[in-house]
Amino acid sequence: MTDGPAFPLIIALAGLLLSWATEWLISSRLPRLGGLPILKVRITTAAVTALLFGLLAWRFGPSWELPAFLLLGILGVHLSRIDFTHHLLPNPLVLLLLGAGFALLASSAALLPAWPELLRALAGGLILFLGYLILGLISPGGLGMGDVKLAAPLGMYLGYLGWGQVLYGGLLGFVVGGVLTVLMLRLRSAEKPVETAHGPAMFAAALGVILVLQ
Repeated sequence: MTDGPAFPLIIALAGLLLSWATEWLISSRLPRLGGLPILKVRITTAAVTALLFGLLAWRFGPSWELPAFLLLGILGVHLSRIDFTHHLLPNPLVLLLLGAGFALLASSAALLPAWPELLRALAGGLILFLGYLILGLISPGGLGMGDVKLAAPLGMYLGYLGWGQVLYGGLLGFVVGGVLTVLMLRLRSAEKPVETAHGPAMFAAALGVILVLQ
């Protein structure tokens, strides 16, 4: 963590600008999502991204690990928005998070060095993926294959930090998902219940654990 607010504020501003650029890239590369969302959604997404960037900069400081976690932050916000709106976690974005995230974590591990952390990241990604896969096969109505695929990069990031993060991040995803489901059902009490997206809960739990648990 840094002692002063200047660095997190600069990174937060970068997150604000990068969010708009990412929104444009997603709309151009994935036209099936319907193009750019409405302005209010774009502003909200950019504000959440900026806040998350600032918190991650406060958590990691100007470290070699920070770029990897900033990637998790910005893709996490945009994938959550897409999943909430379309009930979809596009494979290209999930694979980008996995591949680019691993490359950035590997670069950090080489520079620090932190090879045990990188090996634990690989194990964490595999363990969380297999756990979600088993649950998805047992209860296909509760988890989609997009959620199962998303478990791999999230487990990788959590595993890089520690086994405790993998455990709490994995479990809290279901807790947050349950809370969000109850809230959505309350908000839509006059309508027929609809399927709730689990991806945002997975991201919220993982990023919460990353920011709080050290």
